[in-house]
Amino acid sequence: MSSDDSFPVVGIGSSAGGVEALQLLFQNMPPDTGMAFIVVSHLARDYHSLLPSIVARHARMSVTAALDGAEIEPNTVYVCPPNNVLTVENHALQLTARLSDQQHKPIDVFLSSLAEDYAEAAVGILLSGSGSDGALGIKAIKERGGLTVAQGGDGKGPLHSEMPDAAIASGTVDIIAPVQEIPSRLVDYAHSFRVLETKADGDAGHHTDSAVVERYQPIYRLLLNQAGHDFSGYKEKTFSRRVRRRMQVVGVTALEDYIARLQQDPDEVNLLFRDLLIGVTNFFRDADAFEGLAQLVVPRLFEHKGRNDNVRVWCPGCATGEEVYSIAILLREQMDSVRNPPKVQIFATDIDEHAIGIARAGRYPQQMLEHVSAQRLNRFFVSDDVSYTVTKELRDMSIFSPHSVIRDPPFSRIDMISCRNLLIYLGSEFQSQVIPVFHFALRERGFLFLGTSENVTQHSDLFTPVDKKQRIFQRRDHAAAPVRFPFFVPQGRGYPSAHELRQEPTTATANLRRSVENRVVERFAPAHVVVNAEGDILHFSSRTGKYLEPATGLPNRHLLAMARRGLRLDLRAALREAVETRAPVMREHVEVELDDRKQFINLTIEPFGSHEDPLFLVLFNDIGQPFPPLATEQARKPAPGPEHADRLEQELRETRERLQSTIEEYETAMEELKSSNEELQSINEELQSTNEELETSKEELQSVNEELHTVNAELNSKIDEVDRAHNDLRNVFDST
Repeated sequence: MSSDDSFPVVGIGSSAGGVEALQLLFQNMPPDTGMAFIVVSHLARDYHSLLPSIVARHARMSVTAALDGAEIEPNTVYVCPPNNVLTVENHALQLTARLSDQQHKPIDVFLSSLAEDYAEAAVGILLSGSGSDGALGIKAIKERGGLTVAQGGDGKGPLHSEMPDAAIASGTVDIIAPVQEIPSRLVDYAHSFRVLETKADGDAGHHTDSAVVERYQPIYRLLLNQAGHDFSGYKEKTFSRRVRRRMQVVGVTALEDYIARLQQDPDEVNLLFRDLLIGVTNFFRDADAFEGLAQLVVPRLFEHKGRNDNVRVWCPGCATGEEVYSIAILLREQMDSVRNPPKVQIFATDIDEHAIGIARAGRYPQQMLEHVSAQRLNRFFVSDDVSYTVTKELRDMSIFSPHSVIRDPPFSRIDMISCRNLLIYLGSEFQSQVIPVFHFALRERGFLFLGTSENVTQHSDLFTPVDKKQRIFQRRDHAAAPVRFPFFVPQGRGYPSAHELRQEPTTATANLRRSVENRVVERFAPAHVVVNAEGDILHFSSRTGKYLEPATGLPNRHLLAMARRGLRLDLRAALREAVETRAPVMREHVEVELDDRKQFINLTIEPFGSHEDPLFLVLFNDIGQPFPPLATEQARKPAPGPEHADRLEQELRETRERLQSTIEEYETAMEELKSSNEELQSINEELQSTNEELETSKEELQSVNEELHTVNAELNSKIDEVDRAHNDLRNVFDST
């Protein structure tokens, strides 16, 4: 919705004792708030509800029963009828018949659909009621940036407080107030919503990212000084949207006024800090991703490990712990299938201490466990008829603590890091700092598990994909991550003394040997480079400029792009063979064109490293001295004899190998082109189908247009008949 036609839509959930609360709410609600109100209550099947007429007697605006497909209009109250489940889709009401008497959660279903459809324009209110229905819906609205309200406070409290208390306990309620005070808070919110949405649309194209950062500098400083966390590296749009939301909640329309309020009210700084930390998480969120994790990663974590070993997992940004316990369930199931399982430790960290407290308790309402299978629910959770608590074996595996991936030193020797839906809130600068830290924290061949909207494209040299679709990556051990985090000195301990820094004899001997080996390699070893399987150069030795030169255009470290003329064909074929066979490959008497000379070399490529992510050492050995082009041609013509025939046969074999390699590359390229052609044909067919649908729609529109013309002609004739009848009546009246 644009700011011109957007308005808040208020979803109201109530149950036992909710009728009196609804009466008080609408008695104090002005008739022209500019908001729409939708009421959903717990009603038994086949119950004739009088709720619309009861609300109509107290509301000073239009009240109607919700109808399927009805568009939502401001200053209108819609009441959900019995025997139906109400949802919102495309700014219209959707009614679905209730088919059974089984326990259902109509308020959760409705508020969740309202959050999905209206996002920041959604408002959720929970009034008096029993049970915990509505807690998940309130959480969904909070995650989408909407306003959440619960009945409570010192005034007219709810007759049954279980339902609002369940939402308040989750920490996702913005306003807790007596029901008679809620209307005035909503009016202030609606006013600031319209003003701030208009400003946001007007400022969208007038402020650069640097200008936005400069505007919010005072808020960054306040959060850093009071909360101890730096938010200047968060994405500007995300940060500004959260700030704007808090301004709507407190009823402030100017950023300068809100900054002044933050400076005077430390509690508001804490509330803003909490708003910035809203964690979007759930048990086994993105089921396919967790299934891929269970099949591709979890069994490999236990390979070659026994009872005396450890499996260490780190979950930064754990929020309220659902993701942590989901991973713990997968690890526990794998432990049950191993004869001598190792010890498992899960380090779950976050900067939100309130969320960590919820995670540490491990107690969740039943609605939040809808993605957990019945078998896992019975095995890993204990029910108390109201909520479910994680069993002791899972809680013993998990260690929760406050920690910032930006500010604090990372964990080490970690087998797997699960960081889902944290990087999407960080700017590029913070991401460039966090991902190398993850590389540093992981063991060799460790795994990184990200959210479906996150990637490590900018750091492909640090991680190799295991499953790109499910965002599972593996650490590249040969890469050196440029880690930039502060080194902290423990309290009560100074810097190392000179005695502590004095090297042991064994260390001095090792350093001497290392320096001698480096000197020998530098002076006498042939020029060489180290590449990965894709041909990207990871290390240069000295004196490689004779064989490699920078390619034109953007900087490129690919081996074939940098190879000098004459070397590229043999280099491509040899590298391809080494990658496929994982065996040393050698090409003799390869001719390399230098600036004004030519040089014969022996080219050797040897694989080393792990089998899963191998590296290749490319060696360039000169044969003799460089020759001018004519001298080279003469050198290529040896004297007649058996050696000459052998030389010709060798060149013929090399030429055949080059030809075979070229043919294979050509066939591969043809297969890729065929695949691309098939995709293009498929897209073309889809476009043709779409075009046919558009033509059909055009024909239907023409048919409707003709019908409208026909109806218009009939209306014109009716109007003429009415005019004639009117003239006849006037004549009769005049005659009379």
